[in-house]
Amino acid sequence: MKRLARDVSHEPAPVRIVHLGLGNFFRAHQAWYTGRAPDASEWGIAAFTGRRPDGARVLAPQDGLYTLITRGPVEDSFEVVDSVSAVHTASDHAALLDYFRDPEVALVTMTVTEAGYLHRGGALVLDDEQVVADLAALRADPCRAVVTVPGKLVAGLLARQVAGAGPITLLPCDNLPGNGEVVERVVRDFAAAADGDLLEWIDEHVDFASSMVDRITPAASAEDERTVREHLGMEDASPVRTEPFSEWVMSGAFPAGRPRWEDAGASIVADVVPYEQRKLLLLNGSHSLLAYSGPLLGHETVDEAIADPRCRAWVNELWDDATATVPLPVAEVAAYRSALLERFDNPRMGDALARIAMDGSQKIPVRIVPVVRTERGAGRMPAGAARALAAWIAHLRGHGTPVTDVEGASWQESAAGEAGAAVTAVLERLGIGGDADLEELVGRYLAEFEQNRRA
Repeated sequence: MKRLARDVSHEPAPVRIVHLGLGNFFRAHQAWYTGRAPDASEWGIAAFTGRRPDGARVLAPQDGLYTLITRGPVEDSFEVVDSVSAVHTASDHAALLDYFRDPEVALVTMTVTEAGYLHRGGALVLDDEQVVADLAALRADPCRAVVTVPGKLVAGLLARQVAGAGPITLLPCDNLPGNGEVVERVVRDFAAAADGDLLEWIDEHVDFASSMVDRITPAASAEDERTVREHLGMEDASPVRTEPFSEWVMSGAFPAGRPRWEDAGASIVADVVPYEQRKLLLLNGSHSLLAYSGPLLGHETVDEAIADPRCRAWVNELWDDATATVPLPVAEVAAYRSALLERFDNPRMGDALARIAMDGSQKIPVRIVPVVRTERGAGRMPAGAARALAAWIAHLRGHGTPVTDVEGASWQESAAGEAGAAVTAVLERLGIGGDADLEELVGRYLAEFEQNRRA
């Protein structure tokens, strides 16, 4: 059977976008929007993998093509996405610098997860071992290979400055509040430590845009490859499965241009924050709640968990808590909640709770903690948010899915030992400690979770 590949009459679009993080979400979202833009033939993407080179090695023989399977509640639809013009492994540093030197390259987009920016409180973690090594490398030779995302961005900007290649936009697409501001801060922090002369050039030539992204994209499976063979009559070694819903909201100056993403369904706005908060606190917050509580009740996927009346009630409870923190009209929030339940109910997505549970130490502070602060500041007790915190602490204490987290060992240490002390330690680290009533409620929910596991 023929493998998916471009024919001689279908040349890839010229590269004008560089993307860091060649994963499934990028391919179901940014690459998909770009391919659907009316000027897609002018905006090819050069995509680089994260640490694992698998994505590039699988997609290279397919000329960057892949099948997007949109899995609705009843049937699937299939679309071959052709916006990725070139694929590279993360180690191909020379290629990355060449793209930055190209004045036709106008944008660098990123899906590297919240942890990939190596920030703490928005600022670059300068004492991180890899940051220290990258700084030493660039000080010795600005063309030397580096491995961190801030290091790669600064190395690229140094190359662009020397080449006189003009302005460029950096557009993060991760679930991170104020993601454009975070990228600006870590880039400027890294540049100041590596080559302070770059900062003035950054001020004049670099646009730090922000975005809110939303599309549930589970891990692909062998079943997806079989489905593509059956429906399209072709071999695709790397299809992507996603849901019908998709949203992309962004703000930025885009001085070197951008695709007409708005004509493909994206929204260009003056302020991303309201949409970002809606998504983080409602979708992502409830995802985290389900990821940690669902496995304690024997569930493995989102649709299984939301079908359990207990989990569904907990999600609605959390959403009731979060409504006051979302800066949008109540009616709009209610409509979004209804749409989320429809998405979660989709039995054909198979979105694994273990995937969503990863890197909780990066997610809980931005998905759950803001709700706690708003509600406690108003004198209310956020029962739904407290339950989410208890479920995460139970996860850290070895219940449910295994802990996979960049800072997991440290948080597991905080959550170890006697349950009451664990709650106190974790809430203190989250910056919401010293609240006896909150600690009592989180502790009670934690005891219930652990008792259910023992039963």
